[in-house]
Amino acid sequence: MAISAFELFKIGIGPSSSHTVGPMRAAGMFTETLAAEGLMPRVAGLRVELFGSLGATGHGHGSVKALVLGLTGERPETVDPVAAEPLVAAVREAGQLGLPGGREIAFDPDSDIVLHRRKRLPFHSNAMLFAANDDQGEGILERTYYSIGGGFVLGENEHGAPRIEADPTPVPYPFDTAAELLGHTDKTGLPISGVMMANEKVRRDEAEIRAGLLRIWQVMQECVDAGCLARGVLPRRAEGPAPGRQPARHAGTHRRPGRPAVRDGVGDPLRAGRQRAERVGRAGGHRAHQRGGGHHPGGAALLHHVRAGCRRRRRGRFPAHRGRDRSAVQAERLHLRCRGRLPGGGWLGLLDGRGRTRRGAGGTPGQVENAAEIGIEHNLGLTCDPVGGLVQIPCIERNAIASVKAITAARMAVRGDGTHHVSLDKAIKTLRETGADMKDKYKETSRGGLAVNVIEC
Repeated sequence: MAISAFELFKIGIGPSSSHTVGPMRAAGMFTETLAAEGLMPRVAGLRVELFGSLGATGHGHGSVKALVLGLTGERPETVDPVAAEPLVAAVREAGQLGLPGGREIAFDPDSDIVLHRRKRLPFHSNAMLFAANDDQGEGILERTYYSIGGGFVLGENEHGAPRIEADPTPVPYPFDTAAELLGHTDKTGLPISGVMMANEKVRRDEAEIRAGLLRIWQVMQECVDAGCLARGVLPRRAEGPAPGRQPARHAGTHRRPGRPAVRDGVGDPLRAGRQRAERVGRAGGHRAHQRGGGHHPGGAALLHHVRAGCRRRRRGRFPAHRGRDRSAVQAERLHLRCRGRLPGGGWLGLLDGRGRTRRGAGGTPGQVENAAEIGIEHNLGLTCDPVGGLVQIPCIERNAIASVKAITAARMAVRGDGTHHVSLDKAIKTLRETGADMKDKYKETSRGGLAVNVIEC
C-alpha cells in the first residue's frame, strides 16, 4: 500500500494528532454521514463517548474542544486557532450547538461528551462512539470511529467492524520494508527523496507537491515563531514556563546568570526551536502533524537547523532550491509499517529526525537508513505517561532532547558507509513487539510512570 507524504504530514491544531485532530475529523465524518443519509433535519440531540486513552487524557489533549469544533463543521487544517476557544466557550455558555447546514440543537459539552477513563473498546484504545437522537429521544444514527494516529480515522463497515481501505493507486517504486526501499535506490541510482518524489507524482504534479510541502514547512516556521513571541501560561501548574517566557537566543549560544556565554553547537537553538513549537501546539495552535509521531515540533527544529547550516555554506540558499521534497521525511513510510499502537509518539520523532537530518546533509541512502535505525534501537520501550493527563510533561523536554539526539545519530551514521549489523527493519519489528508487550498503563493513560510519581496539588 502506497502512502502519500501528505497523508503522513497533516496541518492541524495541537496538541495531538490522535487526540485532537483525530476526534475533530471523526466528528466531521459523523455530521457528513447524517447529511448524506438525509437525517440532519431529524437531529435533536448528540452524544459522544470517548474510550481508552482518549477517555483517560482527553481533557488534557483538547479532545472535547476538538469534538465541538468538528461537530460545527470546522476542519483541523482550516480552523482559526484564535477563534476556536471562544467558539467552544459560546457553545458551553448558550447550551446550543450549530450543526453544518444551520440546524441548532441543545448541546452541553460537559454532559453530552463522556470520557470513560477506564473503559476501552477491543480494536483500538482511541475509540469514539457518536450517537444522534430525534426530539423523542429515539436513536437515529450511531457510529464508532477509531483515531489511530497522525489524524487518520477509521470508521466501520456494514458489519460494525473497523474499516481499513488500502489505497489501490499503483506507484513505480512500491515497498513495504527498508530493504525494499534501498533495493530501489541501488537499481535506479536515485536518492530516497527521488524514489519518494516519483511515487508522489502518481497522485499530483511536481509543482503541487513542492507547493504543498513548502506550505507544511511554512506552518512549522510559524509555529516556532509564535512560540518565541507568545506570552502566557500553559494549562495547570506543572507545565513549566510559558511559551515565550524566555527570550530566543543566538544560535549555538546560551548564557547562565553571572557567567560567560557558552557555545555548544546545535544543542540550544535546536532544543529551543522544538520547545517553542511544542508549546504552541500544546496551547492549541496550528502545527504540522505526522503519522504515528503525532504533533511534530521536532521536524520544525531539525529543518531550522539544516537551513541554518546551508545558509552558512551557501550564502543563504535553502535546501529547497535543490529538492523541496526532502521535507517529506524519507523514513516516515518505513515506520508506518509498525501499525501497533505504541507508547507515545516521541520515539517516531527520533527515527524521523535522524533519517531527515542525515539526508538533509547529503547522506547516502544507506546512511539514511543507518541513522534512522540508530534513532530507534535505543528507544524501544519509551513510555508515554503524561502528568495530570496533560502532555506538557514529559513530552516538551523529551522531544527537544530527541531533536538533539537526531543530529548525533546522523553524525554517527555519516562516519560509516551505511553498513551495520542491526537493520532498520529488525529494529522496527522489535519496536512493535516491545510496544505490544508493555502494560497499557504506560500507553498515554496517565496511570503509570511519571503520571503517578509526580503529584499535582
